[in-house]
Amino acid sequence: MTRLTEHKKQAMRRLSNEHGVIAALAIDQRGALKKMIAMHKPQGAEDKDIIDFKALVSRTLTPYASSILLDPEYGLPAAKVRADNAGLLLAYEKTGYDASKKGRLPDLLDLWSAKRLKEAGADAVKFLLYYDIDEETEINDRKQAFIERLGAECTAEDIPFYLELVSYDATNADASSKAYAKVKPHKVNDMMKVFSHPRYGVDVLKVEVPVNMKYVEGYAAEGESVYTREQAAEYFKQQSEATALPFIFLSAGVSAELFQHTLRFAKSAGSTFNGVLCGRATWANGVEPFITQGEGAARAWLGSQGKANITELNAVLNETASSWFDKV
Repeated sequence: MTRLTEHKKQAMRRLSNEHGVIAALAIDQRGALKKMIAMHKPQGAEDKDIIDFKALVSRTLTPYASSILLDPEYGLPAAKVRADNAGLLLAYEKTGYDASKKGRLPDLLDLWSAKRLKEAGADAVKFLLYYDIDEETEINDRKQAFIERLGAECTAEDIPFYLELVSYDATNADASSKAYAKVKPHKVNDMMKVFSHPRYGVDVLKVEVPVNMKYVEGYAAEGESVYTREQAAEYFKQQSEATALPFIFLSAGVSAELFQHTLRFAKSAGSTFNGVLCGRATWANGVEPFITQGEGAARAWLGSQGKANITELNAVLNETASSWFDKV
C-alpha cells in the first residue's frame, strides 16, 4: 500500500470521481496542438487559437470529467472556465524535446515551480519523461536524478506528483513499427518498476498500455499480429504487478473506439489500472471545425461528438477501472 499525506489525499479526491477513479481530460498539448491547427491553417497556429481552443474544450467537456490536465503556458484561461466538479493538473515540462541532442533529455518550464503551479490552483503537478530502459546508464542516471529532484519538490509542497512515462527505443525512431511493438512490453513495464521506487516521490504513474493494440491478434491486419491475445493479456497483468502505485492510461492519440476496446481488454486481462488521462481521442476532431468554421461550429461538435466520446469513455471506465482507494 502507498502512503499519502492528508493534503495529498484530499487533492487526489478532487481529481477523481466518487469511486476513486481518475476520469481526466488532457489538453496540455502544445507542439502537437500547433501541428493539428496548422493542418487547417496554412499560416500556422497563433497563440490565440491555442488559448481559445483549450478554453472551449474545458468549458464544454469538464462537466463530464473528474479533472483536466492543462499547461500553464496556454491553459490557465481554460482552467478558470472549467466546471466546479473538475480538479486541475498542471504540466511542468517544456513541450517536446531537443531532437539535436542524444537522449530526449527532460526540461522544465523556466518560469514555473511546483510552488507556483500550486499557487495557480493545481491539485497536482504532472511531468512527462521520455525513457528508454535500455539506453546508456549515463543518460538514464541523469533522468533518474532529475525525477528525484521533482519528487522532492512536490513532497516539499505536499502536492501529488503525476509522472507520465513515455517509452521509446534509442535505436529505432519508429514507435509505431512492428519491430518496436515486439519490445514495447519490456520497455513500458520495466520503466514502471524503476519509477515506482519511493526515492522518486511519485504518487501516480501515467503510462502507455504495454502493447500496441494494432498488433494484437484480433485487432491487427491479417499477417501483422505480433502478440496473441493471451500474450497481450499477460503483458497487461505483468504491468499491474510492476507497481504498487495507482496508475492511469494515456490514450496516445488512438481513436476513441480503439481506446475503449483497449480498456476492456485490460480489465479482462486482470489489470488494476485506476483511470485515464485521455486527450486527443476525445477532442481531436474538434480542431478542424474550430479553425475552418469558427468557435460556434467547434462548440457544436464538442457538445455532441466530443461529449459522446467522453461519456462513452466514462461508461467504459465504470466497467473496467479499479479504485485508487484500494492502493493508498
